[in-house]
Amino acid sequence: MQLRPFKELIALSKEKLDEAMAPIRARQVQSKAELEMAQLDADILTKQTKVQEACCAKDINFPALIDLLDDVAVLERRREQYEAVLAQLFPKS
Repeated sequence: MQLRPFKELIALSKEKLDEAMAPIRARQVQSKAELEMAQLDADILTKQTKVQEACCAKDINFPALIDLLDDVAVLERRREQYEAVLAQLFPKS
């Protein structure tokens, strides 16, 4: 990596610095969203496990089971929304 002379660095406007940092910021945002999606995946798996456990119980608590199924559906929908937003913000070339 070649360093710019100090005179050039201090002469750069804030806009130019922001422009130079844009690709890095874009990768950071994309990585953050992917990390949040991974957390959603973990949450979905945890809720699905709880659904299976609720179905195996001796006395099934249907309102609680329905609540768990609703939670899974919300998490899955949120995951799909993340995918859609990422596909629009960061289209693959």
